[in-house]
Amino acid sequence: MAAIVKTAKRDDWAGKFGARVAAVISNKADARGLIFAHEQGIATHVLDHKAYASREAFDAALAQCIEAYDSPADPALVVLAGFMRILTPGFVNRYLGRLVNIHPSLLPAFPGLHTHQRAIEAGCKFAGVTVHQVTAELDHGPILAQAVVPVLPADTTDELAARVLTQEHLIYPKAIADLLQNK
Repeated sequence: MAAIVKTAKRDDWAGKFGARVAAVISNKADARGLIFAHEQGIATHVLDHKAYASREAFDAALAQCIEAYDSPADPALVVLAGFMRILTPGFVNRYLGRLVNIHPSLLPAFPGLHTHQRAIEAGCKFAGVTVHQVTAELDHGPILAQAVVPVLPADTTDELAARVLTQEHLIYPKAIADLLQNK
């Protein structure tokens, strides 16, 4: 999220695309990104998923929260970054084509959790990161960008994750800028 915010400011997305990072919304009050966003003058909001009786109720509240920040038009994009919740089909359909996520594997390989450990256990020579559009099927939306890193023979999951993270910070802002440019 910080890499996206920094890139948006540096590359003047407001001037180029008429887009801005309107808000950072988290389901966790202790998310570090909230502090960073606040320091950058970006609106923040915490929406605790545990306070809702169902996924649908949480997603309805999340959509209402998003739409409170998107005046005067619908959001160009809803960007997920470290948001570890499975969204309902209703929420996904509401933002279909405008909802993007980043996943720490070379999709379609290793959707879901524990991607780095699974890549190491499978004997992969390469791992990486994928930016994709979100669909109702978990980690199966159209691929927008990927970056590859080597899996080294002595890698731990933390070492591999750190190498992947450096690529995440490079490709996610670029993929978002590409989407905005094409809108």
